[in-house]
Amino acid sequence: MFLSRPKRIDRTGDDRPASNLVSFMWRMSGWYQLPACALALMVAGLTVVPLELQRRIIDDALSQGNADLLMILALIYLGVITLNAGVKFTLRIYQGWLAESVIAYCRRHIIDLHGRQPTGDGQGGTAVSIVNHELEAIGGFVGDGISDPLAQVGVLLAIVIYMVTVEPMIALVSVVFLGPQIVLIPVIQRKLNALVDRRIDLIRSLSEDVAERSDDADDQMRTDNDIRRVFGNRMRFFVWKFLGKVALNFLNAAAPLMVLGFGGWMVVQGQTEVGVIVAFISGFNRMAEPLRDLINYYRTYAQTEVKHDKVASWMDTRA
Repeated sequence: MFLSRPKRIDRTGDDRPASNLVSFMWRMSGWYQLPACALALMVAGLTVVPLELQRRIIDDALSQGNADLLMILALIYLGVITLNAGVKFTLRIYQGWLAESVIAYCRRHIIDLHGRQPTGDGQGGTAVSIVNHELEAIGGFVGDGISDPLAQVGVLLAIVIYMVTVEPMIALVSVVFLGPQIVLIPVIQRKLNALVDRRIDLIRSLSEDVAERSDDADDQMRTDNDIRRVFGNRMRFFVWKFLGKVALNFLNAAAPLMVLGFGGWMVVQGQTEVGVIVAFISGFNRMAEPLRDLINYYRTYAQTEVKHDKVASWMDTRA
């Protein structure tokens, strides 16, 4: 069973790192990403089915007092969400297996690469930082770096297409709130990337200080200064991160309000049905999670790319 042993990863013949994060992901996983992508597409397809079932339960079963139809639709609903949960579980386990396989390989590779260097080269602290911390993010990203965004984009597209098909006017008015998020995300992420890049340098410097620390007053002062700089870097990171999160949460909450306002007016005018409004509100609630996950993915990708480039630069000096 694949859970009992990591994926076999063959050496490329030299110790040169991949030129970028995407190349690294392909080198480490290759066609093993296909099963994850297939499961991700299944998740996307199954997510939109309950929206139509909710609409039919309200507009067909409840409005007509049809208990038999209500029971049938409820059982189908239960079956769909159960199947979706099973597919998600399988996807997460497979992604975790891929990620841990890559992390294990990279740790062996970095330890071997550092072990071939002369002792006392002043890079022991950096090697420890890479093996213990930086590889977790880089290798872990390989597991879900392709299938996760595929699933989230698939869910968003499926829900938007469903909404436009059922009631185009409500869908178009509500989707307007997605636009500002597309503009806001890159602006905040550029600031976060710069802070991540600086934090890696600070952590490596601190690791070197710890590895070579003595009782000398200058060494102690240098260590204290690095700790203060790391603290300041993290606090600035939190400010930008949560500022963006608050703004995005506000925009996400405003979309269902548009559905209730504009859609409710259409119900009063007899231009649509209550079941459509319920399905749309549920749809926007379901869109919030994949949209949030895509934002987190964009942030994680940018930060992981910075970490990959840092490790690759270090490996170039070791090869």
